[in-house]
Amino acid sequence: MSGTVTNWAGNIVYTAAEVHRPDSVEALRAVVGKSAAVRALGSGHSFNEIADPGAGGVLLRLDALPAEVDVDTAARTVRVGGGVRYAELARLVHAHGLALPNMASLPHISVAGSVATGTHGSGVTNGPLATAVREVELVTADGSTVRIGKGDARFGGAVTSLGALGVVTALTLDLEPTYLVEQHLFTELPLEGLDFETVAGAAYSVSLFTDWRDPGFRQVWLKRRTDQVLPEFPWAVPAKVALHPVPGMPAENCTEQFGVPGPWHERLPHFRAEFTPSSGAELQSEYLLPRECALDALHAVHRIRETVAPVLQTCEVRTVAADEQWLSPSHGRDTVALHFTWVEDTAAVLPVVRRLEEALESFDPRPHWGKVFAVPAAALRARYPRLDDFRALVDELDPAGKFTNAFVRDLLG
Repeated sequence: MSGTVTNWAGNIVYTAAEVHRPDSVEALRAVVGKSAAVRALGSGHSFNEIADPGAGGVLLRLDALPAEVDVDTAARTVRVGGGVRYAELARLVHAHGLALPNMASLPHISVAGSVATGTHGSGVTNGPLATAVREVELVTADGSTVRIGKGDARFGGAVTSLGALGVVTALTLDLEPTYLVEQHLFTELPLEGLDFETVAGAAYSVSLFTDWRDPGFRQVWLKRRTDQVLPEFPWAVPAKVALHPVPGMPAENCTEQFGVPGPWHERLPHFRAEFTPSSGAELQSEYLLPRECALDALHAVHRIRETVAPVLQTCEVRTVAADEQWLSPSHGRDTVALHFTWVEDTAAVLPVVRRLEEALESFDPRPHWGKVFAVPAAALRARYPRLDDFRALVDELDPAGKFTNAFVRDLLG
């Protein structure tokens, strides 16, 4: 395949010497086995060079692989191919009367790429998307297949692996019985006097949105499972019209609101699977920090809001339960995630990102691996206590560093 390849946002142009789009695992193995430097590209929703193999390397696009979704209703598991996106997976799982415990706000992203970068949904009891994985299947440096499941000592490094161990050709996920979800939206939640823990735990999934032009939150999205108690939310006013998280954007692309029950996969994401929520004209950053620091962190952002607001489209605040993946941004700690959707202007955004990171530094934030950030690699290394274990796993599965691009090399040190 020839021609320029970019990420979804268009801010990254991949520098690979070759781009391959294998249509079978066998073809993928052949490319990996004969190549010196390889990186895999899922749906391209990362905003940095994490997927770039570098000049002279091979970029593997996985969207032509067989769209395998094999549901085992008795075991309540699903085996999903490496190129499948959440929207396709969710529809088929739901048709079998089963469900994923959570989804990200955007159903258009690939399953393998999402879990590899620590992507998450929301909810004080919900871990990141990787917590549903029970086995990962990788094509490693010599073109052979390795399967690593729960119970294997290497599992903690195998799922949220930044693509550094091999190319994911399949994942097996745990499922649960299907359920219905309602969305209840509110407006104008004050920051002053905010009881963050109570608000964050008010529903199965909670998202707070603000543009930081004024104190407080412009929108609150509560996603209630209908098998759980209807939340009371006396701190803000119920929304009168349908809303989009980005001010001024049409709400028709969003999942249904006003408390109308619907299948889990049509409510947990913010956006409908059949619509593209934006053209990609944006940049994104996200910082995950200990949940007990949430209120202090929000006030820290509030103090620099005059710097943040001019280049911000929206900021979303969510929670993530602790997990055990070694490179997960929520590894070992219940987490609050501050997500920033910026305007599409790298030169204007980067100085603000640096200022934001300075404001949050005392909270030991871990940036989302697929977003724009400027935290030095040395600082990141200190924030991951199992990094040495991950280095050892890379040495075991990829001793020549075939999958270790510049992004990963900086992290590993």
